[in-house]
Amino acid sequence: MGQTKCETPYGAWKSPLTAEFVSGSSKRLGGAAVDSDGRLVWLEGRPSEAGRGVLMWEGAQSGSFPEEITPPGFNVRTLVHEYGGGAFAVKRDNVVFSNYADQRLYKQSIRGDRTPLPLTPAYENKAVRYADGIFDGRFNRLIVVREDYRQEGVEPVNDIAAVSLNGEANLEPVSLVKGKDFYMFPRLSPDGQMLAWMEWSHPNMPWDRTSIWVGKVSDDGSITNPVCVAGGDEGVVESASEPQWSPKGDLIFVSDRGNGFWNLYSWSVGGKVQSLCPMEAEFTRPAWIFGISSFGFFGDSGDQIVCAYRQRGVSHLATFDLSSGSLSPVKTRFTDIYNLFVHGNEVYFSAGSSTDTLSIVKVCLAEGKAGAGEDTVLWSSLGIDLEPYKPYFSTPRVVEFATKVEGETAFANFYPPANGYFVAPSRERPPLLVRSHGGPTLEASTTLDPAIQYWTSRGWAFADVNYGGSTGYGRAYRERLNGQWGIVDVNDCCSCAEHLVLRMSWKRTHMTVLQSTF
Repeated sequence: MGQTKCETPYGAWKSPLTAEFVSGSSKRLGGAAVDSDGRLVWLEGRPSEAGRGVLMWEGAQSGSFPEEITPPGFNVRTLVHEYGGGAFAVKRDNVVFSNYADQRLYKQSIRGDRTPLPLTPAYENKAVRYADGIFDGRFNRLIVVREDYRQEGVEPVNDIAAVSLNGEANLEPVSLVKGKDFYMFPRLSPDGQMLAWMEWSHPNMPWDRTSIWVGKVSDDGSITNPVCVAGGDEGVVESASEPQWSPKGDLIFVSDRGNGFWNLYSWSVGGKVQSLCPMEAEFTRPAWIFGISSFGFFGDSGDQIVCAYRQRGVSHLATFDLSSGSLSPVKTRFTDIYNLFVHGNEVYFSAGSSTDTLSIVKVCLAEGKAGAGEDTVLWSSLGIDLEPYKPYFSTPRVVEFATKVEGETAFANFYPPANGYFVAPSRERPPLLVRSHGGPTLEASTTLDPAIQYWTSRGWAFADVNYGGSTGYGRAYRERLNGQWGIVDVNDCCSCAEHLVLRMSWKRTHMTVLQSTF
C-alpha cells in the first residue's frame, strides 16, 4: 500500500527544496566542444566563485572525475555585444579562450603544460573583445568577431578579424570583413576556400532583419568577391541566421523568409536558395549571444543533418536527409534542446526536461537508422542525484488561452501543485503565481527549474507565460510586442490568470504576478 498523504492546506506543505537549494546550487553552462579524442570540453559558470567561468575536460575513463583546464586567476568569458557567448574554441588538443579580466585571447594546451599564452595585444579598460572564433588551418589563425571600443565617444566598431596563432601577442589582428554594425557566425567551408557570415545594422535586432554573405578566401588570406546569399532583397524582410557548410560544400542556414518561421535553407555556389523542410517550427533561437547552434552534419555521406526545432514551446530532435528531403524524429525525453554539435556519429546538446535540470547530453546516431539513439547525460547544472526529490516535482502542461486581442491566443506552461506526501482539503483551490519571463524575445522553458518547484512543492500553482513577443511561435507572434512592450506582455499574463480562474474556479485574491529580468 502507498503512503498516506497528510491533509494540509495549499501553501503550507513542507518541502526539502529550500531557498538555499534554489539559489546556490546551480552552475551555468557556457558552451561545449570535443577534443581530438572525442572527450568533452565544456564551460561552466560557478556561483560559488562569483560566476567565474572554468573550462572542464571529461575524464579519460568512464566514471572518472572531470579535470579543470582553466588555471586559477583566469575567467573564461567574453563581453562582445555585452551578453557574450562563444568565449572559447577547441581544435585537437588546444583551446583558445577569452579572459574576462582583460578580454585578451589566450591559447592553452589541454594536455601537458597548460600555461595560457596571450595571442592578442593588451588594451586598457577591456577595449577590444573577441568571440565566436573558428580555426583556419590554412593560415594558422583564428577567425573571430571583434568589438573595438578604442574610439571614445562613438559606438564600438565590430568586424570579422584574423588572430595569428603563431604566438605573436603584440600583433594587431587583421580585419577581414567590416562596414556593418554587427557580425556573427564566421564559418569556413570544408576546403577553407570560402567564408560565410551573418551581419546586420541598426536599428534592427538579429531577429528582425539580417543578411548572410559568402566571400572567397584569397591566397593572401583576405576575403574577396562577397556575395549576399540571404537578406539582400529590400522587398523581403527576413532574419537569416546560423550559416554552416555541409561536408559537400553547400551552405545550410536558417531563415524566416517563407512562412514566418525559422526554417532550414540551402545554397550552393552559383545556385539559388532552396527551402529544405518548410514547417511551422523554429530551427533556431534569437541571437542574443554567440555560440548558438541548432543543427550539424553526421555520417559519411554528407547528406545527413541532425537538428533541434521547437513547436508550441517544446523542442524536438530529428534527422534530415538532404537527398530525400525526409525529416525523421529521434526519440529523447528532453523537451528543451539547444546548442547542438556533432562529432562523428555522436550528437551533443544542452538540454532539460521536467525532471532534468540543464544538462549536456550525448546521443549516438546510426546512419540510415532514423530514430535510433540513446541519451547519456554527461554533465548536470546541479550535479546531485535528483531521485530523492522527484516526489516533489510538478510536471508542466501547455495551456493555450485567449488574449485581449480578438482572435489571438497565447501560451503558458502550467505547473499544478505537487508533493508526494501532502494533499489539500477537498474543494480548496491553491494560490497561483503567474510569471512573466525576461527578454523580450526569450521564452518560458520546460527545463526543471528549482525556483518553480520551490513553490509547487509547497502547494502553489505556477503559470510560466509565453506572452506575445516570445520566441518559438514564429515571426508574427514575436512581433506582437513591437511598440507594445509593457502592454502585450502584461495583458497576456492577466489573460492567462483569468483563464485559469474560470477553468479552475480560483479566487482572484489568491493570485500573484512575478516579473523576471533578462
